[in-house]
Amino acid sequence: MKQVVSVSLGSSTRDFAEEATFLGEAFTLRRVGTDGDYARYNALLREWDGKADALCLGGIDRYVWSDGKRYEFRDAKRLIAGVTRTPIVDGSGLKNTLERETIRHLAAQKTVDFAASKTLMVCGVDRFGMSEALVEQGGAVTFGDFMFSLEVPIAIRNWKAHRFAAKLLLPVLTQLPFKLLYPTGAAQTKTTPKWGDWYEWADIIAGDFLLIRRFLPDADNSLAGKTVITNTTTSGDRAELKRRGVRLLVTSTPRFNSRSPGTNVMEGVFVALNNGEPLDEPGYREMLSRLQWMPTVEAL
Repeated sequence: MKQVVSVSLGSSTRDFAEEATFLGEAFTLRRVGTDGDYARYNALLREWDGKADALCLGGIDRYVWSDGKRYEFRDAKRLIAGVTRTPIVDGSGLKNTLERETIRHLAAQKTVDFAASKTLMVCGVDRFGMSEALVEQGGAVTFGDFMFSLEVPIAIRNWKAHRFAAKLLLPVLTQLPFKLLYPTGAAQTKTTPKWGDWYEWADIIAGDFLLIRRFLPDADNSLAGKTVITNTTTSGDRAELKRRGVRLLVTSTPRFNSRSPGTNVMEGVFVALNNGEPLDEPGYREMLSRLQWMPTVEAL
């Protein structure tokens, strides 16, 4: 049985172990949260190095992309120090392929009318493929990178401006402590209502679920009739969205029992199926075709 292990900086309350079969291969998918403990994170990666078929970085990106250029987070590089035998993935390969195709599929099937909708993309640099596909659809897209990652009240309303900001700032931001940009540990379980005008403005809220949840308005039906496109949701997350009135929940990764795992876990499956060898973009697309994955669409 193949082992895919995701070690996360996030809360251990979201841990799971699931068994699944892909292309005739039996898998155990495991997530271990370290509650923000960097030393334990590295120790767990070292413990599984050589035992797992793929190691996945959860709660932190190793790379972000913009205009085809890759930027590496300094903290991620530190966390994987000494891990040499098992391939390491962070989900960025699937973010650039699976999530791009998710938007195109929803548009082609007329599940979501992006062209006639206003979309809030909470952090575009985290999900460059999804962002680019959203812009392709022709509707209004606002990027909340400054608001949702830096808590700076600046909304980016233009794709060209977003790309310019990414090119200018990513070389600096990737050198900062990651916890300044993304909730880790216990911070992942907290919701502090903020940016309510932008949640209200949007018909569609897209991107990383923990960033979406980080500033959600708390009132019942405060997101009435809206669509959320994300991943890594649990039954509790869906209950939160339902209470706020979300109409449609779309997750880009398959659901196992009551949860949809993160892209880092699913990318680990791809690499394990490829005998530990890295995949390029055509390789990811071929694997997606073989697996016949489709987004999960749930009316709440």
